[in-house]
Amino acid sequence: MVDSLAYTPQITLDFEIGEKDFFVAGECASRVKKTLQQLGLKQDVIKRIAIIIYEAAMNVAIHATSGRLVVHVEPDAITIRTEDVGAGIEDIDLAMKEGYSTASYEIREMGFGAGMGLSNIKQCSDDLNIESRVGVGTTLNARVFFRDERRHEGA
Repeated sequence: MVDSLAYTPQITLDFEIGEKDFFVAGECASRVKKTLQQLGLKQDVIKRIAIIIYEAAMNVAIHATSGRLVVHVEPDAITIRTEDVGAGIEDIDLAMKEGYSTASYEIREMGFGAGMGLSNIKQCSDDLNIESRVGVGTTLNARVFFRDERRHEGA
């Protein structure tokens, strides 16, 4: 297994996610995981990235009317970006707390919206930035570095 993809061309994976499109949201993580396994990344790194992608994509499906998830594979890191059109996040610090959720009753009845998404993303990311405008939408940028010496730099 490799720590760096210096010999691998950069790859970008791009997904459109619609409102309540849970199938596509789940498929994002599965497809990226398969790609990273084919590239030979370490399993612990793949697991962290898959969790970030799954949680971020599900947040788009649950809370937005539409959105996009882009995964950029670089020689020493993976960048995950979501941009959505939706209600936005009123209080990002509060939303980061485990168990805090604004998901509807319908979503919770389906087994989603437990309020762990953003805290799981934060825990698995080496670098995380969230920007949101109420009534407009949210942009999330997360990075995972392949080399241990880069982990948690600036986080």
